[in-house]
Amino acid sequence: MKQTLIVDKYFDGEQFQPRAAITIDNGMITAINAIAEKGLDLQLVNEDALENVTHLQGTLVPGFVDVQVNGGGGALFNAEPTPECISIIGNAHAKFGTTGFLPTLITDQVEVMEKAADAVAEAIKLKTPGVLGIHFEGPHLSVPKKGVHPQSFIREISAAEMAIFARQDLGIKLVTLAPENVSVEVIKTLVEHDVKVCLGHSNADYETVNAALDAGADGFTHLFNAMSGFGSREPGMVGAALESEQAWCGLIVDGHHVHSATAKVAIKAKSQGKVMLVTDAMPPVGMDDNASFELFGTKVIRQGDRLNATTGELAGCVLDMVGAVNNTVRMLGLRHEEALRMASLYPSQYLQKPQLGRIAVGQQADLVLLNTQNNVSATYIAGELVYSSDCPQRAR
Repeated sequence: MKQTLIVDKYFDGEQFQPRAAITIDNGMITAINAIAEKGLDLQLVNEDALENVTHLQGTLVPGFVDVQVNGGGGALFNAEPTPECISIIGNAHAKFGTTGFLPTLITDQVEVMEKAADAVAEAIKLKTPGVLGIHFEGPHLSVPKKGVHPQSFIREISAAEMAIFARQDLGIKLVTLAPENVSVEVIKTLVEHDVKVCLGHSNADYETVNAALDAGADGFTHLFNAMSGFGSREPGMVGAALESEQAWCGLIVDGHHVHSATAKVAIKAKSQGKVMLVTDAMPPVGMDDNASFELFGTKVIRQGDRLNATTGELAGCVLDMVGAVNNTVRMLGLRHEEALRMASLYPSQYLQKPQLGRIAVGQQADLVLLNTQNNVSATYIAGELVYSSDCPQRAR
């Protein structure tokens, strides 16, 4: 069914545009027509679309894409690797503008990895809104930089894991690994199996990181966190990440994982478009209470917008994507346009999803309506309203 959204203002992925009528058909944007101050010229809009016209008060922006989502809505993917869990997580994050995400499984047993892969394959088959693929964060990591990942499950890649990574029914496949524990030959094999390789939870030196990049790795998981640091005589993983002109970096802008000054330096060092916002979200996202949860038998305690394991480590985030965008403006001083690109266009480009990240004819209608406080009022995935803070008024 065709529909037309009349918006006060919209961000096309590059710049803000004035009032317009955006026509959607079969989940895709088929027309965008400017509206004069006096009102909508009905002749500009396809007659079929006029049967379903909605006026949205606020600013429409491209939907946010998050490559690292462990949980939300009280659900944790590791604890319940099922299609139902994925749906709960997606619904929780849709409230904050996420229209595309990779359910993320942290280091676990191979049997859990298999169940997670089956769940994502089923979710994709069922066309669960927002599911783009899967992110395996581990288990092939460095023990000294493991964070809250359970050491007992950290291991070398076996045939069983490689069989999972080689599957062709998982959408986008992303694997975070430590290159000092995974050979260049294995990284090349992963890339041959259409796996996007991110580097992280690693104590690798600069040379080892660059060898992994040469082998086809193209990203860094939560830059600065759980990786060898940047020093005057040893650039480490951070130095290699900042130097690389090709690789993308995920960045957690929550005020806890990375100091604002450090984040600013990274963004200035990288080529524009190579830093993308991620949440590393855990079950409390979308929940109003401060309840704790368990991660591999370790209690994780929420204190405001911070999560810590009882052993002291940061344990993911209660960050959401619209919060990350607003933090990027408020804490880092970036323009709203660039913060929006870091949440939508750049991760879409990293995942090679050219139909996402922009509002333009021919793009998928993944859209987020922001109110005057730049919080989410409504979220659309492929033209379907999946979240609304209230009932949008119909245009007359």
